[in-house]
Amino acid sequence: MDLTNDISQEYGFAGESGAAKIQERLQRRHQERIEDAERRKEAKESQSVAEEKGDYFFSTFNRERESIEELLSSCSGAERAVLTQRLEEATAKTLQLQKFLSDSTLFLKSYDLRQAQAALQKLQTSIAETREEGLPKKKFAFRARTKAADKVPAPVSDTPSPVAGTPADSGSTEVDGGAAPEKCGFSNMDNVSLTKTAEEILKHDVLLTHLTNCKVRLFGSPSTLHLKHIDSCEILCGPVSSSIFIDQCKNSTLVFPCQQLRTHNTTDTQVYLHVTSRAIIEDCRGVGFAPFSWSYPTLEEDFAVSGLDKDRNNWNQVDDFNWLAAGTPSPNWTVIPEADRKTNWGP
Repeated sequence: MDLTNDISQEYGFAGESGAAKIQERLQRRHQERIEDAERRKEAKESQSVAEEKGDYFFSTFNRERESIEELLSSCSGAERAVLTQRLEEATAKTLQLQKFLSDSTLFLKSYDLRQAQAALQKLQTSIAETREEGLPKKKFAFRARTKAADKVPAPVSDTPSPVAGTPADSGSTEVDGGAAPEKCGFSNMDNVSLTKTAEEILKHDVLLTHLTNCKVRLFGSPSTLHLKHIDSCEILCGPVSSSIFIDQCKNSTLVFPCQQLRTHNTTDTQVYLHVTSRAIIEDCRGVGFAPFSWSYPTLEEDFAVSGLDKDRNNWNQVDDFNWLAAGTPSPNWTVIPEADRKTNWGP
């Protein structure tokens, strides 16, 4: 009598039917042991993978964090143009690090996640402090081209508001006891065509503010370009040697090359762009991007004056500070389809 029959008799099962039941029970128990061993093995492997992912995360995170800290340290004593470029690079790197952290939250422990978030917040604070120290906001005082204005200069804030309907022409500026780049532009205008020549804007800070239904042409290479409170305008500008700052713009078309672009609070606007870094948007929606396509006789010369690299255009590399979902495109901006892009800009 074999072992199965012995067990059958011991447990009161008789004949072949009892032996079959015992055999089935033994096989089931054996299978359960195998499955339990597999589960333990998988759990161990999963834990090992999680630990490996955690090690890789912290190794990469800390290396990138140190790289950004070194970049910020190198800002001390740097010239303004160099400082601006390094701050832009640090900002872009920090955004990428934030996306990397967002991608890694599934396998990070709560404590480790909080530590990484705190380190990221510290980096963002350091960038803000470095920018505030090296590139402080300036307070301007403009003199309009009238005798009365020459006698009594009117102090204004960072966003000046010249006399309604009067161009904010370049004039002397006073900046907290020191000289500042001359600023020129247009303010408080509606339904007009406006033009500045290369001589008028060369190496100047150009300010366009409170314009509605205007067509603006800026020929030449300004130092910076500021757009604020722009509604239903078409604004074309030659190569800007450093930065363009946009705030409170809607229903407009903007065309320009620059080193960096920062866009805030802007809606339903098309941007035809040549940018040598990565464009940044924040609190925006309905913004479309396409490559810069304006041409005028002295464009090549103005590119040379600006120092921009004509062969480097990151027009479709846009970082949205309100959208950190890695792998999913931001809904706040799009690439303008080729069939819908404007190519003829007229005079």
